[in-house]
Amino acid sequence: MDFASAVSKVIPGTFAPDIAAGSNDVPNISPIPGLTQTPETDANGATSFKATLSKMLSDVNDKLNTSDQLSQDLASGKESDVEKVVTSNEEANLALQFAMSIRTKVLDAYTEISRMTV
Repeated sequence: MDFASAVSKVIPGTFAPDIAAGSNDVPNISPIPGLTQTPETDANGATSFKATLSKMLSDVNDKLNTSDQLSQDLASGKESDVEKVVTSNEEANLALQFAMSIRTKVLDAYTEISRMTV
């Protein structure tokens, strides 16, 4: 039996069962017990975009500051582990490139939304 004949004998809907077939049950959706709402989260416990962006930028800033400090320590003789300094510099570089690509995507999305007619 070839693939085409096997696929042609498949009855639609037999691979994935219809979960709600013949049932009027509505799933019970509730917050995860133990989670508390913080200013950064909404009533559903989801983190806000502002908080996520702020944390990401803070992490990038920390990596850049650490890289700068390690480079200064290497130049002054306080740090002797060159591999640690190079790794830190590369992490900071990648974090900054990632942040810049996110910025570009956000600006592109804003531009696209601003072009939409209402």
